[in-house]
Amino acid sequence: MRIISIPATAFLLASVLTSTATPALVADARQGAKIQTENQLHFDGARTAVLIMDYQNDIVGMVPEKERLPLLENAAAILKESRKAGLRIIYVVVRFRDGFPEISPRNKLFTGLKESGRLREGTPGAEIHPRIAAQQGDTVVTKRRVGAFISTDLETILRANSIDTLVLFGIASSGVVLSTVRWAADMDYKLFVVSDACADMDKEVHRLLMEKVFPRQATMVTTEEFVKAIGRNAGIQESK
Repeated sequence: MRIISIPATAFLLASVLTSTATPALVADARQGAKIQTENQLHFDGARTAVLIMDYQNDIVGMVPEKERLPLLENAAAILKESRKAGLRIIYVVVRFRDGFPEISPRNKLFTGLKESGRLREGTPGAEIHPRIAAQQGDTVVTKRRVGAFISTDLETILRANSIDTLVLFGIASSGVVLSTVRWAADMDYKLFVVSDACADMDKEVHRLLMEKVFPRQATMVTTEEFVKAIGRNAGIQESK
C-alpha cells in the first residue's frame, strides 16, 4: 500500500450559462496558512483519485488571460505529479447532445446555455483544454448538470476501484467545485481541495468558499503543497 503525506492547510460555468458579460474571474493564488509538519495528514494513494473538473475550452477561455496561464500551469503540475505517483486521474466535463434535450425550460441556470449553443458534444468548445489533455489510462466522466455526481457514473467508477479519497479542483468554485464537495462529503469521502487550481468569476464568493465553507468538509491545499507531497522525493512512502 502506498501512503502519501500532505500538509494540512487552511464560475465561471454560471457566467457561461447566464451572462454575456465577462466580469473578472479570479484564480486563487493565496498561500494557505502553514501548519507544523508533525500535523501532516496521510492518505492511501491506491485509494485516491484526482478530479479535474470543467477545464474545457469554452470555460477556460472565459478566464482573463493573465489568470488563465497560472491556472493551467497549476492544473498541469498537479496532473503530472499525480501520474508519476500512480494516482487515478478522472476528468469531469459538462456536455450536451444536439438539440440540448437534457435541458428543461424550468432550469434557470442551463436555459442560457441552450440558447448560446455552447458545450454541445462534438464542438471544440466542449473539449478539454489541450494544455491539460487527458492521457491514456485517464477516465473522462460526462455530466449534464453542475455537480460531478448527479447524472454521471462517477460513483460507480469510484466504488469499483475502492476509492475513498478525492483530490479535486475545477472551474467554477461556486459551481462544480461547491456541488461536488457537498455531495462527496455527504457520502463520506475524504476530501482535498486544491485552492489555487480553482477559479470563480466572483472574487468574494471564491474567497469565502476557500476560507470559510470548504474547510468545514475538506482539507485545503495549494498546488505547491500538493506537488511537494507527491513528488519523487517528498511525501511518498511505501508501507511495510
